[in-house]
This record gives sequence, C-alpha cells and structure tokens, in this order.
Amino acid sequence: MTAKKWTLKSIAAQLGVSNATVSNAFNRPDQLSKQKREEILSACHELGYFGPNQAARSLRKGTFNIVALVLPDSVEYMVSDPVASSFMRGVAKELEPQGINLLLFSGGADNVNNIVDFVDGFICYGRPRNAKLIDHLEALNKEVVAVDFELKGQASVNIDNYQAAYEVSKQALTAFHDAATQANVAILGLRLLDTDLICRVYDHHLPKLNTSIAHQRLAGFRQALQESHIALSDDKTWNIPESSERWARIAAKEALNVQPCPNVLLCMSDLIALAAAREALEQGIKVPEELKIVGFDGIDEAQLFNPAITTIHQNSEAKGQRAAELFMSKQKQQLILPFELKVGQST
Repeated sequence: MTAKKWTLKSIAAQLGVSNATVSNAFNRPDQLSKQKREEILSACHELGYFGPNQAARSLRKGTFNIVALVLPDSVEYMVSDPVASSFMRGVAKELEPQGINLLLFSGGADNVNNIVDFVDGFICYGRPRNAKLIDHLEALNKEVVAVDFELKGQASVNIDNYQAAYEVSKQALTAFHDAATQANVAILGLRLLDTDLICRVYDHHLPKLNTSIAHQRLAGFRQALQESHIALSDDKTWNIPESSERWARIAAKEALNVQPCPNVLLCMSDLIALAAAREALEQGIKVPEELKIVGFDGIDEAQLFNPAITTIHQNSEAKGQRAAELFMSKQKQQLILPFELKVGQST
C-alpha cells in the first residue's frame, strides 16, 4: 500500500485545524500553547507528515541553505584524498552551525545547470577538470568563492604555490652546494597535462599561460634549480594524473630506472613523495643518503613515515574555513594564506 503524500492543506483538513495552525506548530512554536503544539506534531508524526515542503518554501524565499562544493575531479576520487577531505572538513565546520548544507559536485560535469536553481552559491575547490565550468561559474549571478585558483570578480583563497615550491626545492638542494656530487633532479608532477596518462612532460606540451597550482609549483621548482645552477634534463619531468599511490608508484619506478639515476625527486604532493620513497626503498635506494625526496601539502602520513618527508605544510582545514567565511560574508577578497616549510629526514 502506497503511503499518502500529505500536504500542509490536506493534513490541516485531516486534523480539523487551519493551515496556519499546522505551519505554526512546525515553524513558529511561540504562536501555540505547548500542549496544542505537541498534539499537532504527534498526530502529524503518526500520519507520516513531517512538516511543510521545504523546497517550495525555499523557492518562495529565494534561499536554500545549500552551498555547492565544486571539486576539481570526481567526487569518488576527491573524498579519498586526505588534502581535499581536510578542506571539506573546514568548510563544513563553518557552514553547518549556520544551518547551511553542502552539496558535493564533480568538476568533470558538463555544466552546473542541474543544481544552479537550488543552491545559494558555489565554493569551487581547485580548477575544475572540465574547463567549461569556469565560464559557467564566472557568468553566474550567485555567490562564488574560488580556492587554489581565481575567477574573475569573485573571492578567492590561495597560498603562494610558486614560492612554496621554490623554498622546498632549495631545501632539497642544500646538500649539493659544497659537495662533490652533483644534483641530478627529476620532477614528479601532478596534473601538468590534461590527460589520464602517466608520461614525460616536455616544454612544448605545456600551455603558454596556465595559472593552475601544478604549473605554479613547476615554475617554483625550476626557479630554484636555475638559481642553484642545476640543469634539468628535458626528459626528467613526469605527469601523474592523480595524487595516488598507484599512479605515483608507476611514475617513480620509471624515474628511478633512468640512467643516470636521479638523486633528487621533487614531488608535487606528499602522496606522490610517499609512493616514490616506498619505491626507492624497495629498490634498495637509501633515502636520503642516495636519494633526496620532497613533497607538498603536509599530510600526517608524510610526517609519520620513516624517513619523515620534507614538505610544504598548508593548513587545508583552515583554507576551507576561510573559504566558507568569505562565502557567508560575501566579501570579494583575494586571500593568500601562509604556508610552512617542514624539514624532515628525507632530505
């Protein structure tokens, strides 16, 4: 037997009271006596009615108490990433006490048309996989906050990825300033190319202008090498499509079997650095004596690993909180948050 779909009007008729009385019982308890309200709520509960239609109410008000969190990649991949999870925790920490809910949205979607009429705005975490979404988000007449990239006319939250990558690279290279051994560097990049392939990256593959965090980090790595008078072979940069053990391990295996073998690996995430360290140790390569490794992000696992990974720590949870604060305040600020160089035993 199919349960009856009650409306405010039909439930009021069933109980023999006015529409306003039922509405007050759910939304304005001060308008009824405690006994009357409890009688109405109890009767509604028994009949399977749990309050006025919130969607219709939201449409009338023009607010929904829902923020769409646009992720750079698929939801399945992003919720398993420790950096993204920490960011989402920070966003939720600020929004939930205000009665605002989060809707996770894949950055690989074709457009935001399916949800735009039912959310109050967007927090966009990272440049979406589908570049068309950037045009859609810029054209929206709704609140939007961009994180780890920028949207024209909208608030944003970033760190200085170029400077951070430069500083962690310089740390990896300090051992070669006065040593007889020369630095032989390889870079394990993350999403340098718009492809699902693990492959080498040559300069002619790179876009002439790209403001993604991967390209900012690459530029920081290269600046540190240039200042240290260290040449980077044009076949020593790899593209890894995902920050995951599986993909990074394949790239690390290839990089560590090139002759001469690199003695420095600059990695664009801690997960990549961890995979590279595990691969090196499995091959009998000593870290840091024979191979120095740096990461990026500052996840707990990298600090607990032996040897602890030298990395850039960015407070992803605080980044999420600041993004949520900007959304609620509707301030069009461009925030640059601090980062910290954490020197481990991997260098």
